[in-house]
Amino acid sequence: MRIFHRARHRPSATWRQTTDRAFTLIGDGRYEDAGALLVMAADLEPWLSDSWFNLALLHKFRRDWEQARSAGLRAVALLDREHGAPDWWNLGITATALQDWPLARRAWQAYGLKLPGGPGGDGPVSLDLGTTPVRLSPDGESEVVWGRRLDPARIEVLSIPLPSSGRRWGEVVLHDGAPHGERVTDGVAYPVFDEIELWAPSPVPTYVVLLQAATAGDRDALERLVAEAGYAAEDWTSSVRLLCRACSESRMASDDGVVAHHDPHDDGDAAHPGHLSHLSQGGAAGMSWLVERECGIAAPAYLVRVLLDRWVAAAPATRAYRDLEEVC
Repeated sequence: MRIFHRARHRPSATWRQTTDRAFTLIGDGRYEDAGALLVMAADLEPWLSDSWFNLALLHKFRRDWEQARSAGLRAVALLDREHGAPDWWNLGITATALQDWPLARRAWQAYGLKLPGGPGGDGPVSLDLGTTPVRLSPDGESEVVWGRRLDPARIEVLSIPLPSSGRRWGEVVLHDGAPHGERVTDGVAYPVFDEIELWAPSPVPTYVVLLQAATAGDRDALERLVAEAGYAAEDWTSSVRLLCRACSESRMASDDGVVAHHDPHDDGDAAHPGHLSHLSQGGAAGMSWLVERECGIAAPAYLVRVLLDRWVAAAPATRAYRDLEEVC
């Protein structure tokens, strides 16, 4: 874990040793012990912005946002440069977690971002930062999904997460600033950000259903129908890839359900797949379409079966469904 040092204030050897030991403990998840050492470091070098930046980081890891704000404000007060310091970015995340929008605006602008409407405003920061992947529940059964960046620290989930992640379509998650890995789509690389915590829950439940869809067009028709109703459906059979942690945090091509992907740890090939192989059942050449599809649907309870019945009624000879179940 990197510790940022300022050229103008050279810390003592004792401060460096104490801080290095603290971050080793943080890496082991021993936050209480690390906190005692970082407080000691701040006592040794109270005029060093790093002392307070490191404490603010620790409080962020612990989700103690009030303490993170207090330490973060002390850190930026001691900075020796105007723009680009990570102290401001960290403070922006903290202010967003607390919904302290004046401080969030001040932090993002001090970092060097241009915000519409200037520094004033009491409402949430709103920026058009496009779509990006986000890793949900990074410390548990993590899952990378796509979302819309609302500002530098918040992402609205656009994919339908698997129930193991504990997240829903439409939820807003707070995310960290340092990316872990990339996803490449149409030749464009997108950074993967790690979720810190749930910022705003979604009232829309997640359902799983087994579809009988004779063609990709039948599957696409359901996704369009649900989207037109204001909700979402996703063919998990083609969109889900199982990756080890090292691959998930590396540069990986996104699975669009059309191009076949092979697990890099598998010794098999397309003709003789090994036990780890995952080949997307899309329209890739030489691959047969699987009629039975596992599909996630994000929609209210009163509407989900209505939409499925409407989908089947439009082409009953090629469409059916069964085993509809709410999973999250």
